[in-house]
Amino acid sequence: MKLKTRFWISLILSLPMLVSMLVEPFTGWMLPEWAMCVLTTIIMLISARPFVQSAWASFSKHHANMDTLVALGTLTAYLYSVYAMVTGKSVFFESAAFVITFVLLGQVLEEKMRDNASNAIDKLVGLQAKDALVRRNGAFVKVPIDEVNVGDFVQVKPGQKIPVDGVVSSGSSTIDESMVTGESMPVQKKIGDKVIGSTINTNGTLIFEAQKVGSDTMLSQIVDIVKKAQNSHAPIQNLTDKVSDVFVPTVLIIAIATFIIWYSLIGANIADALIFAVSVMVIACPCALGLATPTALMVGTGKGAKMGILIKNGEVLEAANNLDTIVFDKTGTITNGTPVVTDIIGEDQNRILAIASSLEAASEHPLAAAILASGKEHNAKITKVDNFKAVEGQGIVGELAGEKVLVGSSKLFSNENLTIDSEVEKSIQRLQAEAKTVVLVGLNRSVIGVIAIQDAPKPTTKTAITALKKQGLRTVMLTGDNKLVAQAIAKQVGIEQVIADVLPIDKANKIKELQASGKVAFVGDGINDAPALTQADVGIAMGSGTDIAIDSGGIVLVKNDLLDVAKALELSKQTFNRIKLNLFWAFIYNILGIPIAAGFFASFNLVLSPEIAGLAMAFSSLSVVTSSILLGKSKIKVA
Repeated sequence: MKLKTRFWISLILSLPMLVSMLVEPFTGWMLPEWAMCVLTTIIMLISARPFVQSAWASFSKHHANMDTLVALGTLTAYLYSVYAMVTGKSVFFESAAFVITFVLLGQVLEEKMRDNASNAIDKLVGLQAKDALVRRNGAFVKVPIDEVNVGDFVQVKPGQKIPVDGVVSSGSSTIDESMVTGESMPVQKKIGDKVIGSTINTNGTLIFEAQKVGSDTMLSQIVDIVKKAQNSHAPIQNLTDKVSDVFVPTVLIIAIATFIIWYSLIGANIADALIFAVSVMVIACPCALGLATPTALMVGTGKGAKMGILIKNGEVLEAANNLDTIVFDKTGTITNGTPVVTDIIGEDQNRILAIASSLEAASEHPLAAAILASGKEHNAKITKVDNFKAVEGQGIVGELAGEKVLVGSSKLFSNENLTIDSEVEKSIQRLQAEAKTVVLVGLNRSVIGVIAIQDAPKPTTKTAITALKKQGLRTVMLTGDNKLVAQAIAKQVGIEQVIADVLPIDKANKIKELQASGKVAFVGDGINDAPALTQADVGIAMGSGTDIAIDSGGIVLVKNDLLDVAKALELSKQTFNRIKLNLFWAFIYNILGIPIAAGFFASFNLVLSPEIAGLAMAFSSLSVVTSSILLGKSKIKVA
């Protein structure tokens, strides 16, 4: 039977007893005992049955659980009332009925709040498109999403959702990826760019080739990670479970001792002594204790998913809260991963870039792409080069409009007997000190300009490093690049320590060495850095579009932005602090409530009846769940 149905049955059958209690002082009328017995019996048979069944199942395995206290408390009150009714003594059927009603009320509200807390998964699943326009026999036809295959060409019109992951083959547009990556600004997409399923095409018509469908799509992987995380346990939960194992038997002993003291030592009648004992069992039910960790974990991981931060389990979340050092891979993590033109030095920069672009247009050198990209950005005019000649390891020589042009290293210019004046030499030395690759541009017998190329840091890297330092973390760069380049990049972004010239196979050993002085997180691309990600106390894998290394890190960042590292650690800290706050609320009700329920303050007329104890227990659980839900409203500030 559904929880809500059990609650409504209990509430409706308890109402006549509640009315009787309220009107009796004024009218003298009271519900007959046989009527209260019938109503409470139905409640015990229907609404309370699962508590009794759970308690018995636990008892048969030599354990006691949360339901043990509710079942024993209400059964004691009910059975004694039956005995009292037969023997003509005072009954308290209403206590058993009200306790069950209030406990069920708490569980119903908890269930509703838990549903609200876990709606991140429902929202993610709801993002999925239901159908797609797929090319079939030369025409685009609408088919259900589960009929889209890898290799299919899919058309997406403005305002439509992109149904699966793929690569643009025709058209251009801007895509709203905020629902998956958390990035608020639309992203420009053109031929060759990757698109993510469930994102929204805003203004142009695209045709793309499907690459990942069904459970392989990025959205499906995100949903899978969030589900696993929300069902996982933080290590602190193990402590909670151990406390519960000891707590329930301890409460039963306290309840028995309460009855004996009141009945045998103080001389109270059996009914009053039972009331105190039952109140102890009900107020002490540690339901809130069992909710403290999972509800906060559910909200925290759901919030992270909306921000493009995927925390894979509670163990990672707790470990992220105790870090001392954070280590970064350089290429593709701190830097963009592709070389770009950073400086153009010379009197006529447009002409320098035009000559260099014209020569590099026919080159296959890795740096050629950086110069051509800069030329395109600055609208440099590319002219066909005559007598083109690539000089291996030095550069390119050719002719433009009958004039000799050169692009390359200092060695090329020396071999061509071109002199490099002192000002140019100073520029070269300065740029090389910044770990930039220097390319000279020559016209006829003169050096007319210098172009510097570097795999530059990402725009947000320096801000992210500053934010992480403010969190009290030591920052380290771990790279296979040479020390000069690594130190130059580290200086630009503010990283304190550099470990350079490290082979990928040795990165895990370096992480192990750093772990000798504290807890370490490693941030990498999740593919080449897999051993280091696994060795670290917390592995943070940087995502890149649809290509997320799901198995590498404990935290996966959908966006390739280091600011999200700081956000992920701040979110982990907030979630873990909320777990600790929840445990405080769970324990404080018990610490304050048990002495009052046991009658320690009866001489001051401060007592708890079983029904009030049941209401207090329900509020204990509600305070914990409410505290967790408020976590979802908190701000993540890192800069």
